[in-house]
Amino acid sequence: MATFFTKFKESRFVKGIVYAVIGTITYPGINIFNKLQITGMENLHKLPKKNVLFVSNHQTYFAEVITFIHIFCAVSWRKKHGLGIPYYLLWPFTKIYYVAAEETMKKNWISRILSLGGAITVKRTWVKDGKEVRKSLDPSDTRKIERALNDNWVITFPQGTTKPFAPGRKGTAFIIKHHQPIVIPVVIGGYWRAFDKKGLKFKKRGTRLTITFKAPLQIDYNDTSENILEQVMDSIEQSKQYMLKGRHHVTN
Repeated sequence: MATFFTKFKESRFVKGIVYAVIGTITYPGINIFNKLQITGMENLHKLPKKNVLFVSNHQTYFAEVITFIHIFCAVSWRKKHGLGIPYYLLWPFTKIYYVAAEETMKKNWISRILSLGGAITVKRTWVKDGKEVRKSLDPSDTRKIERALNDNWVITFPQGTTKPFAPGRKGTAFIIKHHQPIVIPVVIGGYWRAFDKKGLKFKKRGTRLTITFKAPLQIDYNDTSENILEQVMDSIEQSKQYMLKGRHHVTN
C-alpha cells in the first residue's frame, strides 16, 4: 500500500496538477508584478530528459524552484526567449526533481503541497544549542538524488542555504563524480529583493528577476571532489573570487 501511494504521489498526473495550480498562482508574481529576465534558454533545448543536474545559487526557499519549473515547462513547449503566456501549464513537463531540506518541506501545509512537485528531501542540518549546524549529505539521501537522476532533471543548491557565498557541500561533488550527470550552472538574482525568505510573499514589486543558464560544465569526473566542488562554486558565482568582487551586492 505504501509503495502504491508513493508511486501515485510521484506520478505525472499528481505532479501535473501541482504544477498547473502552483504555476497559475505564481505566474503573476514572477512575470507580471516582477519582471523575469532569462538568459541561456538555448542551453536547455538540446539536453536529454535524464541525468541532468542543475546547480544554482539560492536566495529564497521556494521562489527559484517555482521559476525553474515554469522555465522547464516553457522549454518543453519550445519557447526560447521567455515564458510568454503560460499555456505550457496545460501539459507541463514533469520530469523535474529538486533537492530540499526535510525540515523545510514539513513546516506547513503549503510546503507539503510543494513537496508533491518533486521534492527530494534530505537531512541537511541539525540543531545544537539553538543553532543550525551544517553537515554533509547522508548516504541514503545521496542515493535518492542519484535515483532521481536516472530518469529526470534534478535541481540542487550546493550551498544548502540562502546566505550568499556560503561554502558548497561536498555531497554535490560526490554525486557529480560518481553519477557523471550533465551539469548546468545557474545564476539567479533579484529574488532576495522581491520576496521574503520563503519566496512566497512579496517584499518589493517591480523587481528585475534574473536567471542565467550557462553551458554545460566540462568536468573531469576523475578529478577530486574538492576540485569539482570548486569548479561548481565558481560556475554559480559563489566562490571567493566573486565574493571579493562584491558581485552579489552590485548585480543581484
